[in-house]
Amino acid sequence: MELQMVNNQTWSLEMSEFARKTDNPLRKIWESPKNIPNPSIKLITLQIGDPTVFKNFLAAPESKEAIKNALEYDNFSYTVSPGLESSREAVAEYVNKNYESLTNLEDLQPLTSKDVILASGCSMALEMCFRVLANPGDNILLPQPCWGYSTWIVGCGIDVRYFNLDPMKEWEVDLDHLESMINEKTKAILINNPGNPCGNVYSKEHLLDILKVAERHKLPIIADEVYEFFTFPGVQFYPMAALSKNVPILTCSGLTKRFIMPAARMGWIVINDRNNILSDVRKGLFNIAGRNFWPNSTLTKALPDILKNTPQKFFDDNSSTVYKHALSAYKILKTCVGIIPIMPKGAMYLMAKIELEKFPKMETCFDFTQKLLNELSVAVFPGYPCFNFPGFFRIVLTVPEEMIIEACERIKQFCEKHSKIDSEKYLKSG
Repeated sequence: MELQMVNNQTWSLEMSEFARKTDNPLRKIWESPKNIPNPSIKLITLQIGDPTVFKNFLAAPESKEAIKNALEYDNFSYTVSPGLESSREAVAEYVNKNYESLTNLEDLQPLTSKDVILASGCSMALEMCFRVLANPGDNILLPQPCWGYSTWIVGCGIDVRYFNLDPMKEWEVDLDHLESMINEKTKAILINNPGNPCGNVYSKEHLLDILKVAERHKLPIIADEVYEFFTFPGVQFYPMAALSKNVPILTCSGLTKRFIMPAARMGWIVINDRNNILSDVRKGLFNIAGRNFWPNSTLTKALPDILKNTPQKFFDDNSSTVYKHALSAYKILKTCVGIIPIMPKGAMYLMAKIELEKFPKMETCFDFTQKLLNELSVAVFPGYPCFNFPGFFRIVLTVPEEMIIEACERIKQFCEKHSKIDSEKYLKSG
């Protein structure tokens, strides 16, 4: 039987505004059909921040053992929305222990399970914070450059306003610019420390200066600390909440980076609120947790043992290895014509400035990275659109060191070929 047209109308279906406004520039570039390397040269990708890809960074045996044990006794029943209380208590104890390890801090109020909400990864934890604090038409302040937080914000009708980080000052926040971005619709400031894509790790003094701005304007801080304590030799990480006396902090973290478990999708929110300013927001977060149901039951049950049993040596070895990779990349890139690398202090990334005036055939950092891929099969992310920061590119430092060295040598070759300064010399020698 033929389908009948009702009232002479035809089908007309469009995506929602939420879907239309949801955009992940990193995934878009990574999965683009134009992402074509030179078929005669082996591809080296320094794009995706998954440390497990080449199996040179893997989760600790203690983490795997915890999951095996949890799986054996897991009957896959529903759990409570914010996560099992025993697992939330384990997160609170883990955070308290980390705070206690720091010196020269004010007396801290111990956290409990009531201050913790589990989520399916740190990205979901962040989205919950965005949604609980802002309504459509409100705005959240993001650093520039930054990871793709806007993917989780703009689709909800929430606006973003960007404040500058200064690459010449180890990516510190431009405090005057931060303050100039605040208006009556601003609901929160996001601070990513240690940072992606910059590898910044802020000093205690700088974090206190940021807190002064937040307190002056009565704004909470969303602290993305998924790279917590992932710092290089001689660099101290300070959790934002450990320094704050008056500003409420929603700290988001998880197993993804420090524990090298990106696909475990286990994250959390820690509500740091010494003065009970977030009483209504706290209720809202638990409401949203009910909407999202709960994280994976096996990982939830394994979480206490993962947090308790992973040895410090595991963390130290990983950060030392990434530091070694960073040094190798930095040493080569700083010899490249038209490239100014910024040595990171932690996390898993290095950002480098492209002096585009020295590359007359490339107008943007996207042109530079696309041509680098097409000619020499090195894949890196451009500063724009990926991180809202034109004129730079980012490399990932968890790739095996020999691949990083080879990729950076290719970048050097590419710069020598295409720079206005060396192109004529290169053509003559070729």
